[in-house]
Amino acid sequence: MNPYILATLLFSLGLGTTITLTSSHWLFAWMGLEINTLAILPLMAQQHHPRAVEATMKYFLTQATGAATLLFASTTNAWLTGQWDILQMSHPLATTMVILALSLKIGLAPLHTWLPEVLQGLDLTTGLILSTWQKLAPFALLLQIQPADPLILVMLGITSTLVGGWGGLNQTQLRKILAYSSTAHLGWMVLILQFSPSLALLTLITYLIMTSSTFLVFKLNKSTSINMLATSWTKAPALTTLTPLILLSLGGLPPLTGFMPKWLILQELTKQELAPIATLTALTALLSLYFYLRLTYAMTLTMSPNNVTGTTPWRLPSMQLTLPLATLTVATISLLPLTPTMMTLFIT
Repeated sequence: MNPYILATLLFSLGLGTTITLTSSHWLFAWMGLEINTLAILPLMAQQHHPRAVEATMKYFLTQATGAATLLFASTTNAWLTGQWDILQMSHPLATTMVILALSLKIGLAPLHTWLPEVLQGLDLTTGLILSTWQKLAPFALLLQIQPADPLILVMLGITSTLVGGWGGLNQTQLRKILAYSSTAHLGWMVLILQFSPSLALLTLITYLIMTSSTFLVFKLNKSTSINMLATSWTKAPALTTLTPLILLSLGGLPPLTGFMPKWLILQELTKQELAPIATLTALTALLSLYFYLRLTYAMTLTMSPNNVTGTTPWRLPSMQLTLPLATLTVATISLLPLTPTMMTLFIT
Protein backbone atom coordinates (compact mmCIF):
# COMPACT_ATOMS: atom_id res chain seq x y z
CA MET A 1 0.00 0.00 0.00
CA ASN A 2 1.15 3.54 -0.77
CA PRO A 3 2.76 4.97 2.42
CA TYR A 4 0.80 8.24 2.12
CA ILE A 5 -2.50 6.37 1.91
CA LEU A 6 -1.44 4.12 4.80
CA ALA A 7 -0.54 7.16 6.92
CA THR A 8 -3.90 8.78 6.10
CA LEU A 9 -5.82 5.63 7.08
CA LEU A 10 -3.88 5.21 10.34
CA PHE A 11 -4.43 8.90 11.15
CA SER A 12 -8.16 8.44 10.49
CA LEU A 13 -8.19 5.42 12.80
CA GLY A 14 -6.66 7.51 15.55
CA LEU A 15 -8.96 10.45 14.81
CA GLY A 16 -12.14 8.33 14.91
CA THR A 17 -11.24 6.79 18.26
CA THR A 18 -10.19 10.18 19.69
CA ILE A 19 -13.47 11.83 18.62
CA THR A 20 -15.47 9.07 20.33
CA LEU A 21 -13.31 9.16 23.49
CA THR A 22 -13.66 12.93 23.89
CA SER A 23 -17.31 13.38 22.87
CA SER A 24 -20.19 13.98 25.24
CA HIS A 25 -22.85 14.07 22.49
CA TRP A 26 -24.22 10.89 20.93
CA LEU A 27 -23.93 12.20 17.36
CA PHE A 28 -20.22 12.97 17.78
CA ALA A 29 -19.63 9.53 19.32
CA TRP A 30 -21.46 7.88 16.42
CA MET A 31 -19.44 9.93 13.93
CA GLY A 32 -16.16 8.81 15.55
CA LEU A 33 -17.22 5.16 15.34
CA GLU A 34 -18.10 5.57 11.65
CA ILE A 35 -14.72 7.18 10.84
CA ASN A 36 -13.06 4.31 12.71
CA THR A 37 -14.94 1.68 10.71
CA LEU A 38 -14.36 3.32 7.32
CA ALA A 39 -10.63 3.81 8.01
CA ILE A 40 -9.93 0.15 8.75
CA LEU A 41 -11.84 -1.28 5.76
CA PRO A 42 -9.07 -0.56 3.17
CA LEU A 43 -6.48 -2.01 5.58
CA MET A 44 -8.54 -5.20 5.83
CA ALA A 45 -9.05 -5.55 2.07
CA GLN A 46 -5.48 -4.65 1.00
CA GLN A 47 -4.54 -8.33 0.45
CA HIS A 48 -7.02 -8.60 -2.47
CA HIS A 49 -7.61 -12.20 -1.41
CA PRO A 50 -11.19 -13.58 -1.53
CA ARG A 51 -11.02 -14.40 2.20
CA ALA A 52 -9.86 -10.86 3.04
CA VAL A 53 -12.57 -9.26 0.89
CA GLU A 54 -15.21 -11.54 2.45
CA ALA A 55 -13.98 -10.67 5.96
CA THR A 56 -14.06 -6.95 5.10
CA MET A 57 -17.63 -7.22 3.83
CA LYS A 58 -18.77 -9.12 6.95
CA TYR A 59 -17.07 -6.57 9.18
CA PHE A 60 -18.64 -3.64 7.31
CA LEU A 61 -22.15 -5.11 7.57
CA THR A 62 -21.90 -5.89 11.30
CA GLN A 63 -20.38 -2.50 12.15
CA ALA A 64 -22.98 -0.69 10.03
CA THR A 65 -25.75 -2.61 11.83
CA GLY A 66 -24.25 -1.71 15.21
CA ALA A 67 -23.86 1.96 14.25
CA ALA A 68 -27.41 2.18 12.91
CA THR A 69 -28.80 0.61 16.11
CA LEU A 70 -26.70 3.01 18.20
CA LEU A 71 -28.00 6.03 16.26
CA PHE A 72 -31.58 4.79 16.54
CA ALA A 73 -31.19 4.22 20.30
CA SER A 74 -29.69 7.67 20.93
CA THR A 75 -32.43 9.30 18.83
CA THR A 76 -35.05 7.34 20.81
CA ASN A 77 -33.47 8.54 24.05
CA ALA A 78 -33.52 12.15 22.81
CA TRP A 79 -37.15 11.77 21.79
CA LEU A 80 -38.20 10.28 25.14
CA THR A 81 -36.06 12.36 27.52
CA GLY A 82 -34.93 15.40 25.48
CA GLN A 83 -31.27 14.61 26.19
CA TRP A 84 -28.42 13.97 23.67
CA ASP A 85 -25.75 13.81 26.36
CA ILE A 86 -24.03 10.41 26.70
CA LEU A 87 -24.09 10.55 30.51
CA GLN A 88 -27.84 11.34 30.47
CA MET A 89 -28.85 7.99 28.93
CA SER A 90 -31.66 7.34 31.41
CA HIS A 91 -34.45 5.54 29.56
CA PRO A 92 -34.23 1.71 29.99
CA LEU A 93 -35.29 0.94 26.41
CA ALA A 94 -32.66 3.24 24.85
CA THR A 95 -30.00 2.07 27.31
CA THR A 96 -30.59 -1.61 26.48
CA MET A 97 -30.46 -0.90 22.74
CA VAL A 98 -27.18 1.02 23.10
CA ILE A 99 -25.60 -1.78 25.15
CA LEU A 100 -26.61 -4.38 22.54
CA ALA A 101 -25.32 -2.18 19.68
CA LEU A 102 -21.94 -1.70 21.38
CA SER A 103 -21.82 -5.43 22.23
CA LEU A 104 -22.23 -6.18 18.52
CA LYS A 105 -19.44 -3.73 17.65
CA ILE A 106 -16.88 -5.24 20.04
CA GLY A 107 -17.95 -8.88 19.67
CA LEU A 108 -19.62 -9.82 22.97
CA ALA A 109 -21.57 -13.09 23.02
CA PRO A 110 -24.20 -13.84 21.79
CA LEU A 111 -23.44 -11.13 19.19
CA HIS A 112 -19.90 -12.42 18.61
CA THR A 113 -20.37 -14.78 15.65
CA TRP A 114 -18.84 -12.37 13.10
CA LEU A 115 -15.55 -11.97 15.01
CA PRO A 116 -13.85 -15.39 14.45
CA GLU A 117 -14.81 -15.41 10.76
CA VAL A 118 -13.60 -11.85 10.16
CA LEU A 119 -10.35 -12.32 12.07
CA GLN A 120 -9.62 -15.56 10.21
CA GLY A 121 -9.72 -13.72 6.87
CA LEU A 122 -7.19 -11.04 7.89
CA ASP A 123 -3.42 -10.97 8.19
CA LEU A 124 -1.98 -10.85 11.71
CA THR A 125 -1.15 -7.11 11.64
CA THR A 126 -4.69 -6.02 10.74
CA GLY A 127 -6.01 -8.67 13.13
CA LEU A 128 -3.96 -7.06 15.90
CA ILE A 129 -5.53 -3.63 15.17
CA LEU A 130 -9.00 -5.19 15.08
CA SER A 131 -8.49 -7.01 18.41
CA THR A 132 -6.99 -4.07 20.29
CA TRP A 133 -7.44 -0.53 18.93
CA GLN A 134 -10.94 -1.11 17.54
CA LYS A 135 -12.21 -2.12 21.00
CA LEU A 136 -11.30 1.21 22.62
CA ALA A 137 -14.03 3.52 21.30
CA PRO A 138 -17.06 1.22 21.90
CA PHE A 139 -15.69 0.25 25.32
CA ALA A 140 -15.30 3.93 26.27
CA LEU A 141 -19.00 4.42 25.50
CA LEU A 142 -19.93 1.31 27.52
CA LEU A 143 -18.00 2.74 30.48
CA GLN A 144 -20.14 5.88 30.43
CA ILE A 145 -23.50 4.09 30.37
CA GLN A 146 -24.90 3.17 33.76
CA PRO A 147 -28.08 1.08 33.34
CA ALA A 148 -30.48 1.04 36.29
CA ASP A 149 -30.44 -2.77 36.32
CA PRO A 150 -26.99 -4.39 35.97
CA LEU A 151 -28.56 -7.74 34.97
CA ILE A 152 -28.05 -7.25 31.21
CA LEU A 153 -24.32 -6.54 31.62
CA VAL A 154 -23.86 -9.50 34.00
CA MET A 155 -25.68 -11.83 31.58
CA LEU A 156 -23.62 -10.58 28.61
CA GLY A 157 -20.43 -11.04 30.65
CA ILE A 158 -21.19 -14.61 31.77
CA THR A 159 -22.36 -15.62 28.27
CA SER A 160 -19.18 -14.18 26.74
CA THR A 161 -16.83 -15.96 29.15
CA LEU A 162 -18.67 -19.25 28.54
CA VAL A 163 -18.85 -18.92 24.76
CA GLY A 164 -15.29 -17.60 24.55
CA GLY A 165 -14.02 -20.64 26.45
CA TRP A 166 -16.16 -23.24 24.70
CA GLY A 167 -15.74 -21.81 21.21
CA GLY A 168 -11.95 -21.97 21.29
CA LEU A 169 -11.72 -25.60 22.42
CA ASN A 170 -12.07 -27.21 19.00
CA GLN A 171 -10.18 -24.65 16.90
CA THR A 172 -6.91 -25.26 15.05
CA GLN A 173 -6.53 -21.77 13.51
CA LEU A 174 -4.69 -19.33 15.77
CA ARG A 175 -6.68 -16.28 14.66
CA LYS A 176 -9.98 -17.95 15.53
CA ILE A 177 -8.57 -18.99 18.92
CA LEU A 178 -7.54 -15.37 19.56
CA ALA A 179 -11.01 -14.19 18.51
CA TYR A 180 -12.69 -16.45 21.09
CA SER A 181 -10.04 -15.38 23.62
CA SER A 182 -11.03 -11.75 22.92
CA THR A 183 -14.71 -12.55 23.53
CA ALA A 184 -13.88 -14.26 26.84
CA HIS A 185 -11.72 -11.38 28.07
CA LEU A 186 -14.35 -8.81 27.11
CA GLY A 187 -16.83 -10.89 29.10
CA TRP A 188 -14.71 -10.43 32.24
CA MET A 189 -14.58 -6.66 31.62
CA VAL A 190 -18.32 -6.26 31.06
CA LEU A 191 -19.11 -8.41 34.09
CA ILE A 192 -17.36 -5.99 36.44
CA LEU A 193 -18.22 -2.82 34.50
CA GLN A 194 -21.27 -1.94 36.59
CA PHE A 195 -19.59 -2.50 39.97
CA SER A 196 -16.08 -1.09 39.36
CA PRO A 197 -15.48 0.80 36.08
CA SER A 198 -11.86 1.50 37.02
CA LEU A 199 -11.22 -2.24 37.44
CA ALA A 200 -12.78 -2.86 34.02
CA LEU A 201 -10.37 -0.27 32.58
CA LEU A 202 -7.41 -2.02 34.25
CA THR A 203 -8.58 -5.33 32.77
CA LEU A 204 -8.81 -3.72 29.32
CA ILE A 205 -5.22 -2.40 29.56
CA THR A 206 -3.81 -5.79 30.61
CA TYR A 207 -5.83 -7.46 27.81
CA LEU A 208 -4.36 -5.04 25.24
CA ILE A 209 -0.81 -5.75 26.43
CA MET A 210 -1.21 -9.55 26.45
CA THR A 211 -3.06 -9.78 23.12
CA SER A 212 -0.57 -7.48 21.38
CA SER A 213 2.38 -9.59 22.50
CA THR A 214 0.62 -12.81 21.40
CA PHE A 215 -0.15 -11.42 17.93
CA LEU A 216 3.43 -10.16 17.54
CA VAL A 217 4.85 -13.56 18.49
CA PHE A 218 2.70 -15.32 15.88
CA LYS A 219 3.63 -12.65 13.33
CA LEU A 220 7.34 -13.12 14.00
CA ASN A 221 6.99 -16.89 13.60
CA LYS A 222 4.64 -16.51 10.59
CA SER A 223 2.27 -18.96 12.33
CA THR A 224 -1.43 -19.10 11.52
CA SER A 225 -2.34 -22.62 12.72
CA ILE A 226 -1.40 -24.89 15.63
CA ASN A 227 0.68 -27.15 13.37
CA MET A 228 2.82 -24.22 12.22
CA LEU A 229 3.74 -23.42 15.83
CA ALA A 230 5.90 -26.57 15.94
CA THR A 231 8.48 -24.97 13.61
CA SER A 232 9.09 -22.02 15.95
CA TRP A 233 11.97 -23.71 17.82
CA THR A 234 14.19 -23.39 14.80
CA LYS A 235 13.17 -19.82 14.00
CA ALA A 236 13.42 -18.18 17.45
CA PRO A 237 14.38 -20.55 20.29
CA ALA A 238 14.55 -17.82 22.99
CA LEU A 239 11.12 -16.46 22.02
CA THR A 240 9.67 -19.98 21.95
CA THR A 241 10.82 -20.39 25.55
CA LEU A 242 8.95 -17.24 26.59
CA THR A 243 5.80 -17.76 24.50
CA PRO A 244 4.24 -20.37 26.87
CA LEU A 245 4.47 -17.76 29.63
CA ILE A 246 2.65 -15.23 27.40
CA LEU A 247 -0.10 -17.77 26.64
CA LEU A 248 -0.46 -18.79 30.29
CA SER A 249 -0.64 -15.11 31.24
CA LEU A 250 -3.59 -14.81 28.81
CA GLY A 251 -5.10 -17.79 30.62
CA GLY A 252 -4.75 -15.99 33.95
CA LEU A 253 -2.26 -18.18 35.82
CA PRO A 254 -0.20 -16.75 38.71
CA PRO A 255 2.52 -15.43 38.98
CA LEU A 256 1.92 -13.78 35.59
CA THR A 257 0.28 -10.44 34.71
CA GLY A 258 -2.99 -12.01 33.49
CA PHE A 259 -3.76 -13.27 37.01
CA MET A 260 -4.06 -9.72 38.40
CA PRO A 261 -7.34 -8.58 36.74
CA LYS A 262 -9.04 -11.97 37.23
CA TRP A 263 -8.09 -12.04 40.89
CA LEU A 264 -9.35 -8.48 41.50
CA ILE A 265 -12.58 -9.11 39.55
CA LEU A 266 -13.40 -12.26 41.54
CA GLN A 267 -12.65 -10.35 44.76
CA GLU A 268 -14.97 -7.48 43.72
CA LEU A 269 -17.79 -9.86 42.70
CA THR A 270 -17.54 -11.57 46.09
CA LYS A 271 -17.73 -8.16 47.81
CA GLN A 272 -20.92 -7.46 45.84
CA GLU A 273 -22.40 -10.73 47.24
CA LEU A 274 -22.27 -12.40 43.82
CA ALA A 275 -20.27 -15.45 44.91
CA PRO A 276 -22.15 -17.90 42.59
CA ILE A 277 -21.39 -15.68 39.56
CA ALA A 278 -17.75 -15.36 40.68
CA THR A 279 -17.50 -19.17 40.96
CA LEU A 280 -19.06 -19.71 37.52
CA THR A 281 -16.76 -17.13 35.94
CA ALA A 282 -13.70 -18.72 37.54
CA LEU A 283 -14.76 -22.11 36.14
CA THR A 284 -15.18 -20.66 32.63
CA ALA A 285 -11.56 -19.43 32.85
CA LEU A 286 -10.54 -23.12 32.93
CA LEU A 287 -12.05 -23.59 29.46
CA SER A 288 -9.88 -20.81 28.05
CA LEU A 289 -6.86 -22.14 29.94
CA TYR A 290 -7.25 -25.50 28.17
CA PHE A 291 -6.72 -24.10 24.70
CA TYR A 292 -3.81 -21.90 25.83
CA LEU A 293 -2.21 -25.04 27.28
CA ARG A 294 -2.90 -26.78 23.97
CA LEU A 295 -1.01 -24.06 22.11
CA THR A 296 1.82 -24.28 24.65
CA TYR A 297 2.04 -28.04 24.18
CA ALA A 298 2.09 -27.73 20.38
CA MET A 299 4.80 -25.09 20.54
CA THR A 300 7.19 -26.64 23.05
CA LEU A 301 6.63 -30.40 23.17
CA THR A 302 5.98 -31.36 19.54
CA MET A 303 8.43 -31.60 16.65
CA SER A 304 7.72 -30.45 13.12
CA PRO A 305 8.07 -33.08 10.36
CA ASN A 306 11.48 -32.53 8.78
CA ASN A 307 10.69 -32.14 5.08
CA VAL A 308 11.71 -29.62 2.44
CA THR A 309 8.52 -27.52 2.59
CA GLY A 310 8.77 -27.48 6.36
CA THR A 311 12.37 -26.26 6.41
CA THR A 312 12.05 -23.54 3.76
CA PRO A 313 10.47 -20.85 6.02
CA TRP A 314 13.12 -21.43 8.69
CA ARG A 315 15.80 -19.93 6.44
CA LEU A 316 13.92 -16.65 5.99
CA PRO A 317 14.73 -14.17 8.78
CA SER A 318 11.85 -11.96 9.90
CA MET A 319 12.10 -8.22 9.19
CA GLN A 320 9.77 -7.37 12.09
CA LEU A 321 10.87 -4.86 14.75
CA THR A 322 11.56 -6.74 17.98
CA LEU A 323 11.55 -3.85 20.49
CA PRO A 324 7.71 -3.63 20.77
CA LEU A 325 7.54 -7.39 21.16
CA ALA A 326 10.25 -7.40 23.84
CA THR A 327 8.59 -4.58 25.80
CA LEU A 328 5.12 -6.16 25.62
CA THR A 329 6.48 -9.61 26.53
CA VAL A 330 8.13 -8.26 29.69
CA ALA A 331 4.88 -6.46 30.60
CA THR A 332 2.81 -9.60 29.91
CA ILE A 333 4.96 -11.77 32.15
CA SER A 334 6.09 -9.62 35.05
CA LEU A 335 3.52 -6.98 36.12
CA LEU A 336 1.82 -9.02 38.88
CA PRO A 337 4.12 -7.69 41.70
CA LEU A 338 2.88 -4.19 40.77
CA THR A 339 -0.71 -5.09 41.76
CA PRO A 340 -0.75 -2.77 44.84
CA THR A 341 0.43 0.13 42.65
CA MET A 342 -2.21 -0.66 40.03
CA MET A 343 -4.91 -0.77 42.71
CA THR A 344 -3.77 2.65 43.97
CA LEU A 345 -3.81 4.14 40.47
CA PHE A 346 -7.02 2.59 39.14
CA ILE A 347 -9.27 1.43 41.97
CA THR A 348 -8.90 3.79 44.92
